[in-house]
This record gives sequence, structure tokens and C-alpha cells, in this order.
Amino acid sequence: MKIRPYLFTFLALLLAIGLSIAVGAVFIPPDDLWRVLTGQPPQSVTQAATILLTLRLPRTALVLLTGAALGVSGAAYQGLFRNPLADPYLIGVASGAGLGAVLAMSIQWPYTLIGLLTVPAAAFVGALGTVFVVYALARVGKTIPTTNLILAGVAFSSFAAALTSYLMLRSTGELRRAIAWLLGGSAQAGWEPVLTILPFLLPGLAGLLLSGHALNLLQFGDDQAAQMGLPVARARTLILLAASLATASAVAFSGIIGFLGLVVPHVMRLSFGADYRRLLPLSLLGGAAALLLADVLARVVMAPQELPVGIVTALAGAPFFLWVLRRAKNQGYW
Repeated sequence: MKIRPYLFTFLALLLAIGLSIAVGAVFIPPDDLWRVLTGQPPQSVTQAATILLTLRLPRTALVLLTGAALGVSGAAYQGLFRNPLADPYLIGVASGAGLGAVLAMSIQWPYTLIGLLTVPAAAFVGALGTVFVVYALARVGKTIPTTNLILAGVAFSSFAAALTSYLMLRSTGELRRAIAWLLGGSAQAGWEPVLTILPFLLPGLAGLLLSGHALNLLQFGDDQAAQMGLPVARARTLILLAASLATASAVAFSGIIGFLGLVVPHVMRLSFGADYRRLLPLSLLGGAAALLLADVLARVVMAPQELPVGIVTALAGAPFFLWVLRRAKNQGYW
């Protein structure tokens, strides 16, 4: 196993973490940052300590987990469907999450901890519910044809998007909040979102990181993978569920962030090869680093206002998507 790709990607992640905790409406100098992180800060950096410990570190952790989930899920979906244009939202996870979130926003919840967690909880339920509905619609006997799965996802996405638009028109008071969530970004602060997401996110990430060998075999086609001893139907189901669980967990608290799960796996594949035993962990690290950098840009481009991070990823990812589309058309997959 080559160490250099992991070292390079890990150093990029460390740089992104440093920028994420230092840059914002109040810049924290490196020396103050070091004093806060390594011990008892003197009186001169009390403000920096408050900002860092209560705002920046929780936000950095949540963005890191979201980027990691979208990056590794995108790699898994691309391998599962053998298509470089697949992304974590291919089977309707984003539309289901958006419907759940907007439905929760249309109800006036009290500003308690349970009330504040209602929107991400509804988004999570909507995302997972979409997966199971699409899965059931696509099933033919004991098999789930890839074409059926994608078509069912597209159809249900359109249905969920129409309902979401209707709810947004009816709930004009929450329209701005709903749009901000759909563009990527959450008003949740503190460590509660991070602690809430972990029990759902970690099993999904673990399942994906262990699926590298299965994804490598699936690249030869289902028949040949079965001849090599892979239980194809079971492997596909487990990978799909793990990727959907990771994506739903990420979307629940961070909104819908487009293109990250498409761009990062493709960059890692072009840079370090298509072996999924390496590609999955590299996409996890790369997705975390990329989203942290996008979040930093979202804070500073229109400071003191913040852009939804989904706008930043779309502006960077859309041109890359067009390039991938042209490359796939001219040269074929991989």
C-alpha cells in the first residue's frame, strides 16, 4: 500500500482544518490559536477561546463529517453503478431530505433543543424513507436492476420536489430559511449536531470503507463478480444502504450540498487510480478537506454575510461536471 497519496490528502485536510478554525468574522491569529488548543489561555485570548470552543470547532467537526460522508458515498455510488456521473443524491436522497426538512419548517416548533432538532430529524427520516420507497419500487423479485433503481429515484425525486415547492409556497414565513437549507448550510450551532449525527454516520462510513474489495469485483460485471465468489445481490444491497445512511446523516444537518460527491471521487481516481480499497478512504479525506475549504470561502466572499456553502460547491463543481461529461462521452468510462 502506497503511503504518499494518504499523506498528501491528510496534509491537505490538516491545512483545511487550520483555515476553518482560524478564518471567519473574527480572525484568530496562529499564536492565539495555539495557546487556546494547548492549554489554559491567558486573559488576552479569552474571546478567541470562546469563539473557538463554542463556535468554530463544532462547525469544523460537522463540516468535516459532512464532506467525508459525501466524498466516500459518491465514490461508492460511482463504483456501484459503474458510472463516473453518479453522485450521493442519485436515487433521490436529497429530494426526500428536502421534503422532510421543509415539512418540519412549515410547523411552528418551540425554540427548545427538541424543537431545534426537528428539522434535521425530519430531513433524516425523509432521506431514509426515500431510499426504502425507491428500493421497493425498483425491486423485481429478489433482484434490483440498476436501471429500475435510477428511474425510480428520478421519478420519486420529481414527486418530492413538487411537494417541497408546494409547501414553500404555502409557508411564506419560512421561505428564506427553507431556501438557505436547500442551498446547503445549517443554522445549528454547538456540539449537539455533531453528537447526534455520529451514531448514524459512523456505521455508514465503516460499511463503505470495508466495501473496497466488493466494488473492485463489481467493476467486472455482476456475472464475473459472482464467478469470483462475490454474493452480488447482498453486496449491492449493503453498499447501497451504507452509502444512503451516510448521505442521509450528512444532509440532515448540513442541507443539500451538490457536486462534492461527484467531483472529489473523480479527482482522487484521476490522481491515484481506481482501486476502491484506496479510492474510498482517499475520497473520505478529500471530501472533508474540500468541503472545509468551500465553507471557508463561503464565510469570506461576502463577509460579514455568509453564502450557503452549496453555492460555492456548485460554482466550482458545475464546470468540472461538464468536463467529466465530455470526457465520459469521448473516452468512455474510466
